[in-house]
Amino acid sequence: MELIIGPRLYSTWSLRPWLVLKHCGADFTVREIDIYSPAGRAELEQVSPSKLVPVLEVEGELIWDSMAISVWCAERYPEAKLWPADAHARWLARSAACEMHGGFMALRSECGMGPDHTMVGPDRAPPPTGEAVARDLRRIVALWSQMRTRFGAAGPYLFGQWSVPDAFFTPVAARLRHYQIDLTAYGDDGTAAAYRDALLAQPDFLQWTADALGAG
Repeated sequence: MELIIGPRLYSTWSLRPWLVLKHCGADFTVREIDIYSPAGRAELEQVSPSKLVPVLEVEGELIWDSMAISVWCAERYPEAKLWPADAHARWLARSAACEMHGGFMALRSECGMGPDHTMVGPDRAPPPTGEAVARDLRRIVALWSQMRTRFGAAGPYLFGQWSVPDAFFTPVAARLRHYQIDLTAYGDDGTAAAYRDALLAQPDFLQWTADALGAG
């Protein structure tokens, strides 16, 4: 089984299924393609039906899209409990992951990921000021706070124990840190910030970060 990804320093969509596969304890290899180079784009054309990353090659099939790979993982590794057991929590966990998968476009476009997205201190990028980003941030704070308050008693993640939405929101947490975004300015009482910090301290994400910086 091989996961085809873009550069670890930039490809947030590659990070998401990688985190899911790691959580499952899956035995997989990684092929990292420099999708920003002509040779890399040519290679991607040969291996990705959508011409995008990520792609999971398994049993002679190519599964593309981070959400599709995550759904496959939930079916293949039920013991990993990638969705909450409680039905109501599970419905909302899927809603949260899909909202991240298809939304928050202003935050994505104005707060991109780059080689220094893990930096702390004065050299980080300044926070964004646009109203579109502010709307995204208010929604993120509200979503995180509501889910943590309702379902977070069993652990530090969005629905207590780690699940698919946590994989999808991990790059958001990295952006918040890099762009020095003060969540209290968007309605946070500390709940969303604590969740952000839990994602940034998650061991698999720390491994991804170390691998990315080692390859950069």
